[in-house]
Amino acid sequence: MMNLTPSELERYHRQMMLPNFGEAAQKRLKSATVLVTGVGGLGGTSALYLAVAGVGRLILVRGGDLRLDDLNRQVLMTNDWVGKPRVFKARETLQAINPDIQVEAVHDYVTKENVDSLVQSADIAVDCAHNFTERNLLNEACVRWQKPMVEAAMDGMEAYLTTIIPGVTPCLSCLFPEKPDWDQRGFAVLGAVSGTLACLSALEVIKLITKFSQPLLSQLLTIDLMRMEFAKRHSYPDPSCLVCGSRSCSENS
Repeated sequence: MMNLTPSELERYHRQMMLPNFGEAAQKRLKSATVLVTGVGGLGGTSALYLAVAGVGRLILVRGGDLRLDDLNRQVLMTNDWVGKPRVFKARETLQAINPDIQVEAVHDYVTKENVDSLVQSADIAVDCAHNFTERNLLNEACVRWQKPMVEAAMDGMEAYLTTIIPGVTPCLSCLFPEKPDWDQRGFAVLGAVSGTLACLSALEVIKLITKFSQPLLSQLLTIDLMRMEFAKRHSYPDPSCLVCGSRSCSENS
């Protein structure tokens, strides 16, 4: 693992005071590479808290340009950046906040052509894409390359979160074999909701990397922020899952 510089020891001092954390956990964060897809209100805020926690390398993936109606939730953005590729502004903001980390920006969506190289470049993926096409591709690649994935999604005032480890937990396809008809441009969103879920997803990544606490393995956290109701539901692998189940293994052999 990488050693910490004097400035890093000072920067992260308060979190290293946590029980079971310490310098060893901080070194694991510094040595880690995390892939964040869908760098918007959810992915961008998650990346923000990973950056300030000291994750050594972030790979941000998001196509498209910033729109004015993104600014109610995308906290890495500024008004003068409307009409420009948001992923580059995200990189600029994170580097300004924490110059001790590396941030790479990929101005593209997750596709069949790039997903394998993206996943192979990282230790963990955070799935915050704004459609299930990208989510499915990332899930399949994480299973294929045996990489953990933190799955976070929201719609309106509702959200869900789980951590997927191939071979240990259900994959995304086990949980949602039939994908919702999700309008990627038309869903309602309040910035504080995406921010709440983003913080929880960053915490899951930090737990996975440092092992200082137990992440949400084989548990689906559902959140209703209209009523402030949180529930954890046990989830189970589907043996017939086309992505991670025995049927998939037999078809690929």
